[in-house]
Amino acid sequence: MDAFFASVEQLTRPTLRGRPVLVGGLGGRGVVAGASYESRVYGARSAMPMHQARRLVGAGAVVLPPRGVVYGLASRRVFETVRTMVPVLEQLSYDEAFGEPTELAGAPSAEVASFCEALRAEVTAVTGLVASVGAGSGKQIAKIASGLAKPDGITVVARDEEHALLDGLPVRKLWGIGPVAEEKLHRLGIETIGGFSALSDAEVANILGPTVGPALHRLARGIDDRPVAENAPAKQISAESTFPEDLTTLDQLRDAAAPIGEHAHRRLLKDGRGARTVTVKLKKSDMSTLTRSATLPYATTDAATLNATARRLLLDPVEIGPIRLVGVGFSGLSEVQQESLFPDLELMATEAVARIGLPEPLVEAGPTAPAWRVGDDVAHTEFGHGWVQGAGHGVVTVRFETRSSGPGQARTFAGDDPALARANPVDSLDWPDFVAELNRSQHAG
Repeated sequence: MDAFFASVEQLTRPTLRGRPVLVGGLGGRGVVAGASYESRVYGARSAMPMHQARRLVGAGAVVLPPRGVVYGLASRRVFETVRTMVPVLEQLSYDEAFGEPTELAGAPSAEVASFCEALRAEVTAVTGLVASVGAGSGKQIAKIASGLAKPDGITVVARDEEHALLDGLPVRKLWGIGPVAEEKLHRLGIETIGGFSALSDAEVANILGPTVGPALHRLARGIDDRPVAENAPAKQISAESTFPEDLTTLDQLRDAAAPIGEHAHRRLLKDGRGARTVTVKLKKSDMSTLTRSATLPYATTDAATLNATARRLLLDPVEIGPIRLVGVGFSGLSEVQQESLFPDLELMATEAVARIGLPEPLVEAGPTAPAWRVGDDVAHTEFGHGWVQGAGHGVVTVRFETRSSGPGQARTFAGDDPALARANPVDSLDWPDFVAELNRSQHAG
C-alpha cells in the first residue's frame, strides 16, 4: 500500500487529498509514523522526528495523531480484497504482504503485469486506496520491485533481468542488510549488491557471520526459494537498547526509555493490532533483570497511553542500582481495539495505577470530557461525522466529512456545545456493511 497511514487519512478526510499530511506523535519527542507523497517531496519520511518533518514541509503541513483502529480496519478490508485473487498471503504488516498465485507460475511477464493491474484495480475499487505491486521469481525480487513501483504502479522483473537489476542497487536494498552490516561492507569498499554477490562464501561468512552471511549472499545472487506461507501473529512486540554507560538517575532512565517506547510503538502500528499489556524490562549492571507490567482495560494503539504507562513502570536507579539495558514491550495483542472517548482522563488514571503497581487498572471516565484536540473524531446532532481541525480559547472548528461525502464544510462551535460528542473513528470510513459483517463474524467465532 502507498503511504498507508497518510492515505487512509486522506481517504476518510477528503479535504486533505493533495495536501502534505504527516501522521505521528505531536509532542516534543514525536516521530513520523506516516507521510503522504505530497509531504515526501519536501524530504519528510517515516521514522523522522516530527519537528524535523514539520520544518521541512513548512506551514502547509497537516499533522495528525495516528488512528490505529481506522488503519487496522482499512488493512483488514484491503487484504480481504487481495485474498479474493491471491488466497494465500504472508502478511508482513498493516500494509504489505507476499502472495504467490499458482496460475502465474512460469507465466510470461505480460500476463503477470495484467494480473497485477487487475489486483490494483480491485483494491482501489473496493477500498478507495492505492496499492503498488512488485513481481519476481522470489520474495527478495518482489519486495525490491514493489519499492520501485511506488507510487501507484507495478514493476515486473523477468528472470533474465534480475542480475542487471540487483547488481546496480545499493547493498542496503538487500532485504536483511541493516545499518550495521551496511557499514561493515562499506568499510571494505562494497557499495552495491553486485559487489556483495561477487564475494566468496568464505568472505561473506567472515564479514557477516556463518549463518546470516551465506543466506544474504544467496539472495544477492538471485537465489530465493523461500515459500509464501501464512504466518502466525506475534504474541509480543518490543524494543530494547543496551547503553554504553550505565544509567544512574531516574531522569536519565526516562530520557533513555522514551525513544525505545516510540520504536516499539512504531512496530505496533505496523503490526496492525492494539496492545492491552505494557511491560518494562530493566537489566542492571550486575546482569540481573527486573520486569514490571500493567494491563489496560482495553487494547489500544494510542501512543500517549502506552508510553505513559511504560514511563510510570520505571524504577529509580538510585534505589535499585545502575541500569545497562531498557526494554519496552506490548502484549495482549488484539485486532479488537477501543479508541478512548476520554483519553486524557484515562491516561491520568492509568498513570496513577501504574505508579502504585497494580497489575490490572480499572479506569472510570469522569463526567467532563477533556479539551478537543486536532484530529479528534466528532459527531454533531445536525451535521453528522467530522474531525477537529483546530481548537483553543473555548472554541472548536470541525470539518464535517467522511470517505463518501467528498470535501465537507468547516464550522466553529463553543468547545462545550452539547450538540458535539466524541465519535467512533471507524465511522469516518463509512463502511457500515463491512463493519457489520466483521462484527457478525467475530461474534460467531
